[in-house]
Amino acid sequence: MENFARRRITDRLFSPSEDRDLPKLGFGITNIVDRATARADQLAPEELVQGHINLAAKMEEYRPKVLAVLGISAYRTAFNQPKAKMGNQFQMLHDTKIWVLPNPSGLNAHYQLKDLQLVYQELREAIAILPPKSPKNGGL
Repeated sequence: MENFARRRITDRLFSPSEDRDLPKLGFGITNIVDRATARADQLAPEELVQGHINLAAKMEEYRPKVLAVLGISAYRTAFNQPKAKMGNQFQMLHDTKIWVLPNPSGLNAHYQLKDLQLVYQELREAIAILPPKSPKNGGL
């Protein structure tokens, strides 16, 4: 149990209803596009591009250390990075590092649980070595 706890990003599993508590830990959750779809291919490219503009405004306000984007296809379109690969991106959004992770949806057959654990572990390890943010921006 101890080893498992050290591999997690948070100290416990949060329920979806607790998402508003995450900023206290330096985390936040948002969407690129604010409408639900069953699959990413149901989003129009224009929606994703506008979502990037909206997300950039949030990043400017909150100034998190890291932005994790779920889904390579959505990232490629929204951020105009057609050759992007999973993981750490060289492009930044303001002063925020960007990581692209596979969507953990059950519809994503490309990544099994073990594969998801590995890529999310890489992000957790990268976050752990980043310097702390200043208190004036809430530590996000």
